[in-house]
Formats: sequence, structure tokens, C-alpha cells
Amino acid sequence: MVEIITKIPLEYYIILASVLFCIGVIGVLIRRNALIIFMCVELMLNAVNMLFIAFSAYRGDASGQVFVFFIMAVAAAEVAVGLAIIVMIYRNTRSVDVGELNKLRY
Repeated sequence: MVEIITKIPLEYYIILASVLFCIGVIGVLIRRNALIIFMCVELMLNAVNMLFIAFSAYRGDASGQVFVFFIMAVAAAEVAVGLAIIVMIYRNTRSVDVGELNKLRY
């Protein structure tokens, strides 16, 4: 698998990861649905993971792949906690719109 990654220029991975990360940032800033925002955060994490793997393969060092493993473990915990929070918000407000969260203050 390392041979396949090294045949593609590193710049292509950087460009693709940058586009994915920008899509995630735009999604977080523009969208109002908590689930969509959550998915955009995951998209940003996956863009960073792709860069770690590309740089790791480019340099021939496995440390980037170890970082990806830990990031994926943290992301799995984030998904469990985040979805539990979103479910509780939906139970209280019957909506996952982040504009509706002002009602939870009082």
C-alpha cells in the first residue's frame, strides 16, 4: 500500500485534504442542524487523518499512522458523547437546530 501512496504526488493529497477541511469548516459555519455540524467536524478530522497518512508514507515513518490511530479512537468517543448530547437536545426541544438551544438556558 505504501507504494501506491508514494506514486501519487504529495501535493495532490494536500490539495484534497485542504478542500475537505474547507468544506467541513464551511459546513460548521453555515449549517444550523446539529447533526450536519457534527458530520462536518468529522469530515475535518478525516482530512487531517489523510494528511497524517500521506506525510507518514511520504517520509517512510510510521509515527503519522500511530497519530491517526489515536485520533480515530478519540473520534469514536466523540461520536458516542456527541450523539448522546444531540439525542438529549432533541428530546427537550423536538429539534436539532442550534438556534433553538437558547431555550435550554432557562
